[in-house]
Amino acid sequence: MQLKSFLTPILLGIVSLVACSSYETAAPNQSLPIPDATTSITAGDLRIGAMDELVIDFFGVSDLNGTYQVDFQGKLKLPLIGDVNAVGMTATELAIELEQRYSETYLQDPDISVNVLESVGRRITVDGSIASPGLYPITGRITLLQAVALAGGPSDGANPRKVVVFRQINKERHAAAFDLIAIRNGAATDPEVYGNDIIVVDGSAARATYGEVLKSLPLVALFMAF
Repeated sequence: MQLKSFLTPILLGIVSLVACSSYETAAPNQSLPIPDATTSITAGDLRIGAMDELVIDFFGVSDLNGTYQVDFQGKLKLPLIGDVNAVGMTATELAIELEQRYSETYLQDPDISVNVLESVGRRITVDGSIASPGLYPITGRITLLQAVALAGGPSDGANPRKVVVFRQINKERHAAAFDLIAIRNGAATDPEVYGNDIIVVDGSAARATYGEVLKSLPLVALFMAF
């Protein structure tokens, strides 16, 4: 899979950020931030993302019922109340927010339900020194170790002590490096990965594409902006 053109701005940014960084041991219990628009995916904890389609039902007010789409900026346009920032909320959280908004002026004790009809951006990219690089859909919670296994595990010549996750957080590009061996041995926390994350396993095959980026990025389980 050819990802070089897509990742070129990311890779150049990381090189400039970490070229002078020293090698460090991964923090075993680092709390990691959730990316923009995507998050862990379970039936009760699905976070709404940009361009997701939602079914919203207003009990007793059928004229407002319908299918609504979150726009690319993360906003949901609804009758009477206008724009609502929906990205990052669960369906339950959004329903509570809507009940509060509508109760302020338009409805008395509204009863609103929200369901995600179609969600986009629920795929991860696994690349580098991996047996089967590519795009993989995720349908539930998944950790870094599981994501690497999903792509067939490290290939010959891989360096599992450095696996880089690229992620967008607060509209900025971030990256963090993890030690897969330490994770397997229980010496480091197995971080959760999210839709739109790009995971690159270090090694001979990866260096042909990513070069100095993987060499320069310090092994710290902490996402850094660039």
